[in-house]
Amino acid sequence: MVMGDIVTGCDVLVVGGGPGGYTAAIRASQLGKDVILAERYDLGGTCVYRGCIPSKALIHAANIIYDIKNPGNIGIKGSVEFDLKKIQQWKFGVVKKLRDGIISLCKKYGVQVVKGEVFFESSEKARITSPDGTTSTLKFENAIIATGSRPREYPGFTFDSKLVINSNEALGLPKVPDDMVIIGAGYIGIELGTAYAKLGSRVKIIQRSPRILTRFDPELVAVVSQKMKTLGIEIYYNSRAEELRRESGKAVVTVSTQGMEKRAELTADKILVAVGVEPNSDKLGLENTKVELDGSGFIKVDEKRRTTDPRIYAIGDVAGPPFLAHKAFREGKVAAEVIAGLPSAFDNRALPEVVFSDPEVAAVGMDEESARKSGFEVITGKFPFRASGGALTTDRTDGFVKVVANKKSGEILGIHIVSTDACTLIGEASHSIEMAALLEDLAGTIHPHPTLSEALAEAAEAALGKAIHI
Repeated sequence: MVMGDIVTGCDVLVVGGGPGGYTAAIRASQLGKDVILAERYDLGGTCVYRGCIPSKALIHAANIIYDIKNPGNIGIKGSVEFDLKKIQQWKFGVVKKLRDGIISLCKKYGVQVVKGEVFFESSEKARITSPDGTTSTLKFENAIIATGSRPREYPGFTFDSKLVINSNEALGLPKVPDDMVIIGAGYIGIELGTAYAKLGSRVKIIQRSPRILTRFDPELVAVVSQKMKTLGIEIYYNSRAEELRRESGKAVVTVSTQGMEKRAELTADKILVAVGVEPNSDKLGLENTKVELDGSGFIKVDEKRRTTDPRIYAIGDVAGPPFLAHKAFREGKVAAEVIAGLPSAFDNRALPEVVFSDPEVAAVGMDEESARKSGFEVITGKFPFRASGGALTTDRTDGFVKVVANKKSGEILGIHIVSTDACTLIGEASHSIEMAALLEDLAGTIHPHPTLSEALAEAAEAALGKAIHI
């Protein structure tokens, strides 16, 4: 309920207008709740402004530029010029369209959007401070916290928005840096490192472990690592960034590598720190509620996304890993439905993960190692894209599909893909696991020819020992 400019009460207060927040607000409103959505910046959150959308737009532009310069074996010759400032303008146009779309959806479904910062005064009351400093008090029946996360700093490398930057700032650079050093080889470091290498940067990545993308099957990662070498990206494995000094407007990073006495020194125009995130759970006044945090500051939730305070729910990054927008979408719907009295829960079997590297990496379900550790007798099938007609016609034959299944029942436990358009292919894989499909189900599904999607069925056939094309 809103009286004038003073918010007095509502059924559901949603704090944060990112993917999880606006989805929760809309679903709660669809279910008949009076909803107020409070966002301190603009609707869309990290995904729309500083993550999924702008990064994929920049990666797409970099891929086009690289493909024109490197057409492969097709017989096409070409050259290309580009203006990074105009690319950034186009990227912002994409962001604006999505932001405006979210605003329109909130209006359509009757969600009251309030701009301001929320501070919980109790488990049923919050104070909202608007950008101009005015405050109002809001009483609510339930609240959903969807405040997301922020880039984590690395010791000795404080963000200064000039030499040492985070992923948000890396997405908005007006000029391609000649030399870029990246600390961290998770999905952010790999995606942006690959994109800037294609735009012309000399990229060096410092990784503390013996391989990149440690969350994924090593076989998939090996394909990406090889392509990164082709792009001229240098990776310092088992290494740490130790010191930073500034010389003539540039940065010099001292790197120590396990087993080597001599330290390397890397010169950079920009240092991108990509070592993970930390939750935006501070400064919310949660100490005035019954909400509990874990040791890393993430909000504890159950399968219904209810916190330890029965009135308050938490979704998205602030509720812990994995940090995926599509996870937040689902969690937002669950929280809203539970509040509305529906028997909803975050009980999905399949949660796909994608890295927009070159080639892309996508996985859902268990890999071989985790399946065996869970007690399954495992059977696998693999189909390489060099045997795919669809891949050959586009001269994109790097990678493969790998299926992991329960040998006794044939149930598919995991599907792992490294290829062009792996991000699209993983959708069918995720659906197969969610539906508890068997190898026979996937192998017996007719896929259009010639397409990359055929590789899913071919991999299932390989696991069954009846492959045709390999």
